[in-house]
Amino acid sequence: MSRYLILIMLLVSSQVLAELTFPERRKPQYFTDPGYYVLPSLYSIPGLGDGLIVVGASTNYHGYSDLYGFAATGDLVGLGLFSTENHLIEKQLIIDFAVQDFNKASIQRFKDRGMSSGANDYVLAELDNALFYGSRLTYTLFERRLEFYGMVFDNESKAGAIRNPDGSLLQSASHAELNKSRSMTIGSRLDLTDDYSDPRQGFRLELSFWHSPPREVNAVDFNIIDLNLTQYIAFSKNDTLVLNYFQADSQVNRQGETDPGVIQASQGYDCSSPLLTAEQQQDCNSYINSTVAHNTYGSVGALGGLSRLRSYPGGRFEGSHARFYGLEYRWNINDDDKAFDFVIAKDIRTLMQLALFYERGAISDDETQLWDKMVYSAGLGFRMVTSSGLVFRADLASGDEGYEVSVIVGYPWEVF
Repeated sequence: MSRYLILIMLLVSSQVLAELTFPERRKPQYFTDPGYYVLPSLYSIPGLGDGLIVVGASTNYHGYSDLYGFAATGDLVGLGLFSTENHLIEKQLIIDFAVQDFNKASIQRFKDRGMSSGANDYVLAELDNALFYGSRLTYTLFERRLEFYGMVFDNESKAGAIRNPDGSLLQSASHAELNKSRSMTIGSRLDLTDDYSDPRQGFRLELSFWHSPPREVNAVDFNIIDLNLTQYIAFSKNDTLVLNYFQADSQVNRQGETDPGVIQASQGYDCSSPLLTAEQQQDCNSYINSTVAHNTYGSVGALGGLSRLRSYPGGRFEGSHARFYGLEYRWNINDDDKAFDFVIAKDIRTLMQLALFYERGAISDDETQLWDKMVYSAGLGFRMVTSSGLVFRADLASGDEGYEVSVIVGYPWEVF
């Protein structure tokens, strides 16, 4: 069914674009003003250690092309490079590349998928030699009002250790196998707004089909269908109300390995070890059971983090079906161009913005239980838009489990 939905989207988009009325673009949709940023920051991550990370960006350094990178030193060693807006055919065919490599990585893995786990019911899953790489090809038309894209991304890592929330060791992995995964995506975006990067009126519809073919014999084979719809309502030239609805559903073609003992062996863990206390054995088993659930139902990603349900940490809620809706009121407090040139940053500020937002969402492995328990986030945000095409965003969000502060580039609620 999902394949037919995408095919219909691709076939009718041009006709819809021709028949609907929509706002004119406020400005050119491709950026040429150059800018650069070099931002050093200290980090301290439980279980991984302390050190320094330096993030850099060079925007529109060669025509429309942007280059981003980072380097981490200290206990965590890693490099990353992202190249975007590389025009193979000017204003028509665009390719992006990404690669990042860490000696270690750490993710929060909650003991239960869905919405039933508590805020502190998690372990830290430490990964060794975490490698991520891939590319995206986009075909764009009509001033970026209609786009078709395809992506392929690969992940590789080995299980390193399971740690308690404070970073103390629960168990180290022994002779773990290399874990590989791949994500292949095709999608389409219909953008009937007044601006691609900073929309203030109109609507945007994005539909994508994800396939995760197994790169290992015992891996799950599943698909994901994403639907993302956003409406922009301008009350005046200085404010905009944004409404968003998002849903994602997985479809399993073939289940992966669901025997906890086999999964433990492949990841190098022994949850029945007499060296572990009864509570530690339970925590270890809960981590393995999350892999069992993924191999049974697939996963659509997670709610929580920088974009959706911003008062919760990244990866807070996982499952195979997700529903989300949100609203955000944006007020432009200053839209005068102002150049800045510091030692570590050079660009032109075009807009400063405040935002109030409210979000609700839920995720589950059982689609019939999606609406049984929804959680919320609400908060305040500040944004700075630049002429080089960057949107710097800082949000303070509060919810049932406290608050989170996030600083990132890009508006929320975008699929990518």
